[in-house]
Amino acid sequence: MSTALGTRDFLLPDLGEGLSEAEIVEWRVAVGDVVTVDQTVVEVETAKAVVDVPCPYAGRVVALHGAAGEVRPVGQPLITIASLDDAPDPHATYREEERAGSGNVLIGYGTGHGGTGRRRRRPRLALAPEPGTPVASDPVPDPAAGSPAGAPAPASPVPAGSSRPAGPDPVGLSVPNGTAAPADRTAEPAQTGARSAPLVISPIVRRLAKEHGIDLASLRGTGPGGVIRRADLDAAVAAPAAATRLAAVPDAPAAHAGLAPAGDGDTVIPLTGIRKVIADKLSRSRREIPEVTIWVDVDATGLLETRAAINAATPDTPVSILALLARICLSGLRRYPQLNAHVDTEGQRIVQSAGVHLGIAAQTDRGLVVPVLRDAQRLTTRELAAALAETTAAARAGTLPPARLTGGTFTLNNYGVFGVDGSTPIINHPEAALLGVGRIVDKPWVVDGQLAVRKVTQISLTFDHRVCDGGVAGGFLRHVADCVEQPALLVANV
Repeated sequence: MSTALGTRDFLLPDLGEGLSEAEIVEWRVAVGDVVTVDQTVVEVETAKAVVDVPCPYAGRVVALHGAAGEVRPVGQPLITIASLDDAPDPHATYREEERAGSGNVLIGYGTGHGGTGRRRRRPRLALAPEPGTPVASDPVPDPAAGSPAGAPAPASPVPAGSSRPAGPDPVGLSVPNGTAAPADRTAEPAQTGARSAPLVISPIVRRLAKEHGIDLASLRGTGPGGVIRRADLDAAVAAPAAATRLAAVPDAPAAHAGLAPAGDGDTVIPLTGIRKVIADKLSRSRREIPEVTIWVDVDATGLLETRAAINAATPDTPVSILALLARICLSGLRRYPQLNAHVDTEGQRIVQSAGVHLGIAAQTDRGLVVPVLRDAQRLTTRELAAALAETTAAARAGTLPPARLTGGTFTLNNYGVFGVDGSTPIINHPEAALLGVGRIVDKPWVVDGQLAVRKVTQISLTFDHRVCDGGVAGGFLRHVADCVEQPALLVANV
């Protein structure tokens, strides 16, 4: 999309089914940088995953649209690129001053002292003001910070924070309209007559401050130019006197740290990002699906023995209990395809899927996600084990593309990892059924008329009563239970 002469806007692309917006986590480029085709320019977080977004254009960056922590809708400008022939050099106005050795020093760059080496002088970065804080009367202009070429850059508040997974602090200062300076650029604090906005580089610092209720404006940064580092935040959290808590700063604006005091000790956490998607999807499931849960206790001793025998024979490619349970589910769905379906409410029909797209419920730092193994019925048990290990690891790391988190037809949920025996889970809309597995523990069990200690678990099936009645659901659960207790039965069905 073209804007000013010689420039093009790269619009936020459609990042997956049903996704209409994304939150900016970290800019990988700054205004004035030269980018190549398909170079990653920004990291964004959707309701399903953290995604690196490449730019399809080459040229010089003249504007970044949005700050870290800001939500951008799909189809709106994300970054403006000018061709190298037409792009103005945002640092050109500083060259004469640099060659003259003016003595005006930007931290980390020094001054020019003649000679043939010409070192480009970076423009001074103006810090975004805190909401309600007056700005200095003579701010340093930033001609390309988040505005089309030639347009003035309006000051915008410092974003409330980001939900980026924990990790090393990225480097880059927050500036108007979200332009972030890369690792080798720092800036002097803007001088104002009132309390200035805190210097925060890392979205992680903002997220942790949000979680702990820390007022960033009350902290003194130990980084270059007064930047607040993670160590400064950790020290504030560990301080015996929590003078930096928002509860002790009643006049702090709620948007400043993302957590707003709502009463004596109460904290309001906005339903955004993946938490909002989870809430909406589960609420819709409960509204639309007349679900029923049935369960049975089973002796899993034989299943554990079978797994041990498989892994002893080929220790280089181990098979997990979850993989064996997935194989058993696939066997049951082959016999009872009514459960591998969904209800099309608009068309008033039940659609049975040709392939089993097996969802695996996985708990991550960002919330509950259900990555999908497409056409799982085509995989061998060892292939299932490898795919499950890779998929759950990627889900917890937040690296799965959004397409891997949609389109499931049946879900397997191992809630036993939380140390619980049973559950009545909510169906992953629009699927029709979900198999849950509790923890495997030693329990007294009658074997051939004799009391013995066996490895026992509880399995449950939650199903949509519109797609089948109790006979089909009970038959499926009984087939699963029989295969768990006598894994040899599985061989006859695969």
